This record gives sequence, C-alpha cells and structure tokens, in this order.
Amino acid sequence: MNELVRPLSYEVLAEVGEGSFGKVYKAREVGGTQRLLGVKKVNCRWGSTEAGIPPFMIREVALLRKMGFFNHPNVVKLLDATAVSVGSTLDLTLVLEYVDQDLSTYLSKVPASGLSRGVIKDVMLQLLRGLDFLHTNLVLHRDLKPENILVSNRGEVKIADFGLARLHTFNISLTPGVVTLWYRAPEVLLNTVYMFSVDMWSAGCIFAELFLLRPLFKGYTEVQQLHKIFEVIGLPSEEDWPRDSPVSFSESWGPRGSCTKLLPNLDPDENDLLSQCLVFSPTGRISAAKALTHPFFVKN
Repeated sequence: MNELVRPLSYEVLAEVGEGSFGKVYKAREVGGTQRLLGVKKVNCRWGSTEAGIPPFMIREVALLRKMGFFNHPNVVKLLDATAVSVGSTLDLTLVLEYVDQDLSTYLSKVPASGLSRGVIKDVMLQLLRGLDFLHTNLVLHRDLKPENILVSNRGEVKIADFGLARLHTFNISLTPGVVTLWYRAPEVLLNTVYMFSVDMWSAGCIFAELFLLRPLFKGYTEVQQLHKIFEVIGLPSEEDWPRDSPVSFSESWGPRGSCTKLLPNLDPDENDLLSQCLVFSPTGRISAAKALTHPFFVKN
C-alpha cells in the first residue's frame, strides 16, 4: 500500500530548524515501527492577493511524490503530506524520513586532517547516483548545497529540499535566482539558458569542499562570485561567452586560459573529475551518468 494515502501519527520531539518557509521538527512515529521522522510545517495565510499554498511547496510535494514511487536510496522520502485550513491560514505539513544531519554539519565535525579518500569517494558516489536518478526522470534540483544533502550516521547520503526543483521541459521558463550563490553555475550567474548541468556544477563545488572543508567559491555578490570562479578555472574565450547573456565579456573578469590543476594535492583522477564538473560551458560539463564511470570511482 502507498504510504502517502495513510496519515502518519507522530509526536514532536524537538525543533531542529527554521526558515522563511516555516519550521522543521524531529518527531517519532506513534505505533508501528516508532521510527524517527522529519516534519516540515508551513503556515500559509489566505489573502486576496495570495493563492494559499506557495508554488514552491506544491512543486516540492509533487516532485517528492513522483520520486517516492521509485524509492531511490539517495533521495529523501516523503511519507505523508497534509493541508488543514484553520481560519484564514492553511497549515501544510510534510512528513519525511529522518536523517541525522546535513553535509554541512557533517563537515563541521571533520578533524583538521580532513576526510579520507574512501569517504570522499563514497559521498560523491551516492550524491551522483541520486543526481543521475533525478536527471533521468527530468528533474533539475537547482539548489544543491551541503545544507540540502543529508548524511545518516550509517553514511547514507540523500538529496533533500526540492523547493526549487523543477521538471525539465523544452519550453520551461527558467528562473535566474536559483542555487545558493557559492554553488551557482556561471550560466545562472550570467542569466542565460541552463539545464541539468547546473546541478553538476554544484556537485563539483561540493566535491572540492569535501577536500577543502570550506567552500571553493565564496563570493558575496554575483559579480564577486564570477571573479572567484574565473580566478580558479580561468577566463573563457569571448567565443565561449554566452551570446544571450546580458553580462558583457571583459578581460577584467579574470586571468585568461584554463588551469590544468584546480586544487593542490589532488591526484590525477580527482583533479580530472573536478575539472570536468567545473567546465565553464554547460554542454562541455560531465553528466552524472558519465561521472559515475569515471576512473576516480572505478579504480581501487
């Protein structure tokens, strides 16, 4: 039987997060297996200018339900979704499988000596399997960052938070303000056409962060973010600059030419995979499916 048609009973144990959308709680199922649950509560006000449930929440529920039918181990599972009208407000509740921490919290606990190559390989392998599954089902996540990647105490990696995710269609209206700045691909920063490869850029940034234990590109404005990217990958040629971008090409954006080694202390396979994720041109960037066959994962 589909779990989504059976309301779950639970008791809230603690508040674990708060955002502009609402609050997230840790809860325990009442009866059954008494498993731990993640409960996201959103309070929406009905008004003359508002349509009730925010579109991003409708998208998140719809996509999580679509993904849930496949039960992929690297995508967080939606177990229940309810909407209750209370006077002039609508309370929307999403019940998700509970995972101990996000990747950002996980990395904050890593000793200064860093993660082992084996752990980095395992985290990236699971992340890319989840991404390959999403992309195969025409889903762009559009906000991959450590805070949206969950890591269980058993080392299971799950992609979460589908509030900005979209199903890809040929006539999709793509919003420029997607992906947290530090993980945002050049084509998004340049306000031009983008596709599944935006998620692969974000995955590349996360790959680098697993080695560095800090963000690779830490800009605070879109202009500064572009400068930081070109300082590392080199300024592309004017011919490679997207013609539909409102941002003009300029030699002042950064040093010319691409770097053969993006990070010090990486071995050739690590550097090659990172370089293929952080290619300026979206069409030249490696796909999740191809990345899974890269020597970095294949070699012992």
